[in-house]
Amino acid sequence: MNKVMIRRSFLFCFMCMPLLAFAQSKREVNYDESNIPAYVLPDVLRCEDGRRVTTAKEWEKRRRPELLKMLSEQEYGVTPRGKVKTSYEVLTERPLALGGKATMREVMMTFGVGVNEVKALMAVYVPNQRKGRVPVFIAYNFQGNRYVTGDTTLLPSPHMLRPLHPHDNLPGWRTAIEPFPVENIIDRGYALVTLLYEDICPDYPEGASRSVASLFPAEESGTAWQAIGAWAWGSSRVADWVCRQPWVNRKQLIVIGHSRQGKAALWAGAQDERFQVVISNNSGCGGAALSKRQFGETVGIINGSFPHWFCRNFRNYNDKEQNLPFDQHELVALVAPRHAYVASASEDRWADQKGEYLAAYYASPVWALYGMNGPSSAEMPPVGQQVMTDIGYHMRPGKHSLAPYDWQRYMDFCDKVFGR
Repeated sequence: MNKVMIRRSFLFCFMCMPLLAFAQSKREVNYDESNIPAYVLPDVLRCEDGRRVTTAKEWEKRRRPELLKMLSEQEYGVTPRGKVKTSYEVLTERPLALGGKATMREVMMTFGVGVNEVKALMAVYVPNQRKGRVPVFIAYNFQGNRYVTGDTTLLPSPHMLRPLHPHDNLPGWRTAIEPFPVENIIDRGYALVTLLYEDICPDYPEGASRSVASLFPAEESGTAWQAIGAWAWGSSRVADWVCRQPWVNRKQLIVIGHSRQGKAALWAGAQDERFQVVISNNSGCGGAALSKRQFGETVGIINGSFPHWFCRNFRNYNDKEQNLPFDQHELVALVAPRHAYVASASEDRWADQKGEYLAAYYASPVWALYGMNGPSSAEMPPVGQQVMTDIGYHMRPGKHSLAPYDWQRYMDFCDKVFGR
């Protein structure tokens, strides 16, 4: 049995993760709205000195930098400013992929400092039938490019070729999601770039030594970045390559992520303003869901289960969410005045669907500074009803996954945003 088959044999659906996280953290999980503690959300427009911004210019000059600094130092870690040598090499090219509908390329990214290198393999699909430049989805996958595209002829992702680590065999450690509807994405006129997220940073506590973080000076402070910061950084390096391509509309870059990668997508979009649409699919705690609600997965649970995702300072708020000087609506707000989309699944209580929606709702005042709109009501829309304001939202029937239904709603939203 080859390494890829070994790895896939241990892949379980992410819906098993609540049980794993519960067992690891030994904390009670609240699924009762009546047990949510009283909380007060920070005013997204009120600066640390107490003054409230009232214009877009004040937001950009004063409040936005404050929030970026706060979230960097207290939740996601500070992204290193140093640069590493980065190269891109096209390894394969098929101009008539998907029955002639697309050109497929496999592009190897190599990040290096001295003799230390980290490689990540992108699978790129570009529609052949197009007029002018096209929008592009940039999306990490969880099981390798072969699985997510359904093309078994693709090269194995570099992480798949590394020596197995014990965590690679843990049930539920990876997210098994449905393959991407690549042909439908192409039919609708979008390009797709996808890569295995663990090429950038392996998803276990010791993964930093094999990740892009190893290319930067080691940081032992409580503000040092970890996996989510590294994954967000990786999305921007993909964007660096994409923006050089003659087929892409540089004003129509979309970063999309599911679950842990929904968290990373939001953090990437907060920092990198080239992403015009930022999509968070079932991102839950540490993503779009409000932490202070303490519903489903909490700060203490997520830090106990995944100590390698957030900076160490975030652990100061384990079981102390009331002390957080921020909440996740302020992460969503950092995307303004670009476009954000938050989505939930009806059976995914672990991710706190209402908390995800409320983050979009309470981020809306920032869009209002630009004459734009977010959700108009704190009441969640019914399952299957899409919100199509400058902040998008839907709750899909079913479990924690990135499903074809979600992709259709995201493309509907992007069509509207880009006037397609």
